[in-house]
Amino acid sequence: MARPKLRLIPLGGLGEIGKNMMVMEYQDDIIIIDAGLMFPEEEMLGIDLVIPDISYLLEKREKIRGILVTHGHEDHVGALPYLLPQLNVPVYSTKLTRGLISAKLKERRALSGAKLKLIPPGGKITLGRFRIEFFPVCHSIPDAAGLIISTPVGTIVHSGDFKLDYTPVQGKPTDLSRLAQIGKEGVLLLLSDSTYVGLPGYTPSEKVVGEALNQVIANAPGRVIVATFSSLISRIQQVIDAAAKYQRRVFIVGRSMSNTVRIAMELGYLNAPNGVLGRIDELHRMPRNKTVLIATGSQGEPTSALVRMANRDFRHVHIHEGDTVVISATPIPGNESLVNRAVDNLFKQGAQVLYSDIAQVHVHGHGSQEELKLLLNLVNPKFFVPIHGEYRHLTLHGKLAESMGIPKENIFLLEDGSILELNPQVGRIAGKVTSGNVYVDGLSVGDIGSVVLRNRRMLSRDGIVVVIITINKQTGKLMGRPDIVSRGFVDTRESRDMIEESCELVAKVLDHGGSRPADWSFINNKVRDILNKFYYDQTKRRPMILPFVVKV
Repeated sequence: MARPKLRLIPLGGLGEIGKNMMVMEYQDDIIIIDAGLMFPEEEMLGIDLVIPDISYLLEKREKIRGILVTHGHEDHVGALPYLLPQLNVPVYSTKLTRGLISAKLKERRALSGAKLKLIPPGGKITLGRFRIEFFPVCHSIPDAAGLIISTPVGTIVHSGDFKLDYTPVQGKPTDLSRLAQIGKEGVLLLLSDSTYVGLPGYTPSEKVVGEALNQVIANAPGRVIVATFSSLISRIQQVIDAAAKYQRRVFIVGRSMSNTVRIAMELGYLNAPNGVLGRIDELHRMPRNKTVLIATGSQGEPTSALVRMANRDFRHVHIHEGDTVVISATPIPGNESLVNRAVDNLFKQGAQVLYSDIAQVHVHGHGSQEELKLLLNLVNPKFFVPIHGEYRHLTLHGKLAESMGIPKENIFLLEDGSILELNPQVGRIAGKVTSGNVYVDGLSVGDIGSVVLRNRRMLSRDGIVVVIITINKQTGKLMGRPDIVSRGFVDTRESRDMIEESCELVAKVLDHGGSRPADWSFINNKVRDILNKFYYDQTKRRPMILPFVVKV
């Protein structure tokens, strides 16, 4: 009888940045690694967030033993408030990660009944046929972990998001000695972070940023406003330390930043000397050269604190000449124009703006090529799967692994939904499962489909034309001329003749002499067809046409 195989199925994070979610399955046991979200792309009009499609997991709910979370970033935990109520399984994570998950669930009112289990760095648990060890890795948030997973077919190492920083601001460096030890014992498969595989050399240490922030805060003539990710706790600590050193008070601005700082302070991951942190309502009483603000908005998010300051729309803070703004983050692909717009508006108001192109005010939290090579070398796996990245990142990481001596046939470039089957000798891609995007729009989760998005794109491109038709209920005959209202299509005043002509056209088509009331779907289709053709001939555009029948 054939020996059971281990199945690995990514439901997100492969072929895209964000939405990370990996499923491991052996017989009747399933574990899930991470449950992240992704921010919408430009063409996803009106969408707030994107989360993985978990149809495959819902069919096998009773087999799921737990969700393992590597760290507290949105692209690894952001989907939990939406998925946990459907799956109702325990979540295992380190202390800070658990605190951040708990706050997210509370915000979405999904905390009741959630089973959040604490695992210390180096801690071990058994879930069904899987034995899991959380080992410390260095990333841009404290308490990040990688996973060593013992399975019946061999050992799997999941790197999580990591870099090799030997002088981290907080937390422990990546545990290379444990990785070397497990590599000697034999590793079947390595799953490794691909986000910055395109960068040669090593990622600089966080210490470099600390020195740059020190310089800025020491020499700034007025206020210093530092915009960064709310989860970049080590960066927030560096700003607090530098502010305390130069006798400045620190004010936290923005809801997500305030929440994260509060949780990190409560759990002991952030420390501020007495009197350094101030309340925002005290800000106006402070001399400008004695204040530092830490704000959200490093990605140019329209409702964030920094962007509202840039747009002169923030009640508590107005930008003045002599202010120094530090953008301590790299724009996520797709956000560049938003960030550039905010930077331009800040410059216009007389601020000096520093960002990573012109000052070393940010280092990212992912390993560059030499670090990825070192991990491959230490772990020395039989099989290799690059994870976390767009397809080009996965391809480059695959080539890097090949250059390190891993045979090409043992390197698998997976996409969301691919099934990788492994036994100790061979691996193969064995089909696909349902995967994809679930859209979160306001309070609705998964109700917005591709048809709605297509309609939104159509509306944004060519506008809408509403045709109001009044029909006699008994005879089915047209009563008076149709009314046509357009929005976002043409200027009704300038195009009055064309609108008039289209009214005549609809009247002519519908003014049939039949005594029977016309069928609604017939009227709908007829009006759409005739106006689609007419407007396209006149303008070479296709507005959305909505016939509206009033029966009197």
